Amino acid sequence: MINIVYRLKSPKFFEEAIDEIELDGVIVRPTYLSICQADQRYYQGSRPAEVLERKLPMALIHEGIGEVVFDESGELKSGDKVVMIPNTPTADDVCRLNYSYSSKFRGSGFDGFTSDLVRLNFDRVVKIPDEFDSHVSAFIELMTVAYQGISKFNEIAITPKDILGVWGDGNLGFITALFLKEKFPDSIVFIFGKHLENLNLFSFVDGIYQIHNVPDDLAIDHAFECVGSSASQSAIEQIIDLINPQGTINLFGVSEYPIPVNTRMVLEKGLAMQGNSRSEREDFVGVVDTLKQNPKLFEYLEKLVTNVCEINSLNDLKESFDKDYSSRFGKTILKWNK
Repeated sequence: MINIVYRLKSPKFFEEAIDEIELDGVIVRPTYLSICQADQRYYQGSRPAEVLERKLPMALIHEGIGEVVFDESGELKSGDKVVMIPNTPTADDVCRLNYSYSSKFRGSGFDGFTSDLVRLNFDRVVKIPDEFDSHVSAFIELMTVAYQGISKFNEIAITPKDILGVWGDGNLGFITALFLKEKFPDSIVFIFGKHLENLNLFSFVDGIYQIHNVPDDLAIDHAFECVGSSASQSAIEQIIDLINPQGTINLFGVSEYPIPVNTRMVLEKGLAMQGNSRSEREDFVGVVDTLKQNPKLFEYLEKLVTNVCEINSLNDLKESFDKDYSSRFGKTILKWNK
């Protein structure tokens, strides 16, 4: 079957390529996609030159939903609405597959979802209800990152979860704080950030703090760092200062540069630091089930939809990335008409 793939050839330059797609597994037609900061780093050319040379040309985007065109197993019907899982394991491993070196990740080493059709293995799609909001569903993948990190935290935390702190007033911080309130309704959740206009959108938390204006006597039991980049350093420093002994520091933020950590205080307080990246099928199933059981979550998640761009051409795709880059908060959703 003929398929057209829309790849980033070099920073800010997309091209069309014709590929053959085998008629097996599950064939999905993308309908709504979501731009991630990782996509922007490729588009803007902010990754190291050797990385860009090795990975481009490549189709971007690893967050998205689509409609089933064909399912070899017959379990899914044509037109079924599914979320696509970008993590693609190639072998069994002793660790979770989202951390396995055997796994490949779409939009980071091989083609993402910007194509007319996408072929996936059956276990790389999860059916979602037709009534799910498509704009919000487009970034279910981002929700699964928060979900798996919270699940891991719940397994390793040994001290009370009375007061939880989330650092970062961006998209992942918003989702992490929202899911923490859902998972631990009796816990106090505070959000720590830099931009007051963003913090004011966190109406569901128990308190907001600008990072330069935190009470001296405030203490937290466990922390979630969703800042990333070089700003991770100051966030981790503040977390170590405020966290109670034997708390956990759950790291989500991605930095291109090494981040110094005050190991003396990590040792003195007996802290546990846990890294979180990507997700696996069980996290997608968990998020879909959570949204089914608590549809009110959509009302909060809709606040993250900043731009909706209809994509009918490569120029539309370029303009959507430019618009997303100028947005300080929220998600840019692509209505994929290709």
